[in-house]
Amino acid sequence: MQTAAISPVEEQESVQPHERIGTGPPEEVPVKELSVDVVRDYESFVALKSVWNRLVTEAGIDHPFIRHEWVRTWWECFEHHGTLHILVVREGSEPIAIAPLMFDHGRLFGCPVRRLRGIANVYTERFDIILTRRAEEASRAIWQCLAADASTWDLLELRQIPNGARGVEHLRFWAFESNFLLGQWHSSDGPFIPIDRPWEAYAKTLSKKHLSNLRGRTKGLNRIGEVQHEIVTGGEQLKRALDEAFLLEAAAWKGKAGTAIMNRGDRLAFYRTLLTRASEAGWLQLHFLAVSGKRIAVQITLLVQNKLYILKSGYDPHFAPFAPSLLLCELMLRDAWKRGLAEVDFLGNSERWKLEWAHESRPHSWIFIFPNRPPLRLLHRLKFSVLPRLQKYAAYRFLRSGICGLKVNED
Repeated sequence: MQTAAISPVEEQESVQPHERIGTGPPEEVPVKELSVDVVRDYESFVALKSVWNRLVTEAGIDHPFIRHEWVRTWWECFEHHGTLHILVVREGSEPIAIAPLMFDHGRLFGCPVRRLRGIANVYTERFDIILTRRAEEASRAIWQCLAADASTWDLLELRQIPNGARGVEHLRFWAFESNFLLGQWHSSDGPFIPIDRPWEAYAKTLSKKHLSNLRGRTKGLNRIGEVQHEIVTGGEQLKRALDEAFLLEAAAWKGKAGTAIMNRGDRLAFYRTLLTRASEAGWLQLHFLAVSGKRIAVQITLLVQNKLYILKSGYDPHFAPFAPSLLLCELMLRDAWKRGLAEVDFLGNSERWKLEWAHESRPHSWIFIFPNRPPLRLLHRLKFSVLPRLQKYAAYRFLRSGICGLKVNED
């Protein structure tokens, strides 16, 4: 762990005289100096857990994808060939901000690049820098630390940044002020439902055809057996419930396409460990749809800060005519309304089945920052000027798949 001192920014507001009779002006509280620790070893990272999660809460970050449990599980389960590069800003001795970064090597347009990036991959749905008080100064301290070492990296890559993410917005500003090269690539629009009206009012926003299909399929399923909605949050049967959830998630097209959790050992290890830790932390909700005791569909979700996040879903293809995933989704949404949750977030892309329920979406982008050096200016120009023009032509797909990789590795 290395520490760099950052000079404090002078106070902008003058201290007003004390107005009570018989007292003098209050003593000025000295502004504590900010310093930045660089955490590179796993043991120091693990030891940050309680401080890390406290800062996430203080920063108002209401999703689980930057909490210590998620980042630690990611680091332990995926083969990334990287080293930790976590920046911790301290006010005196007290941590007030964290930039969860790592250092590795990647390729851009076939060229090798030394890459600083967020500790994240395609399974991380959202990311940001953790800022609490003195956000502007803390973000500047983070940037000064990164910029001072800019000769050691070629690219800073931050994935799945939602619009308005405070930490990254601050970082982009300081990078622009320092004459670094910036780029942004739109990645996804995640559908979500704000729970801001009674269920009956929300149901009126759904298409009549969709509601009619749900009623018909519910009646059909009830003819087979008793339909049950089961929610598993932990307990002695958690391992069995997780096994069934993973089997259902892979049972239909995902298993054949190779995208299911069970198709890769690292992916399975990540979700099993994450969901076990989520259960211990009180976040886990496995929603099952069962018929006569047989589980036929699952929604794997996390309940964090009164918001429900849908990570994965699946169903038994033998029951496909009854659309069990949609029936389970309705039951899950009704339960969210009953519990008084604030939001249900479908995450991922705007797939058609999600848009049957959600009418709002949250855009996400990848943010790129390059040091302003000649070879990197060329890469920046290719990615953010030449490539957007190529995308307008039919030959783009051929160039993209047949000649060289036109984007950063998606590990």
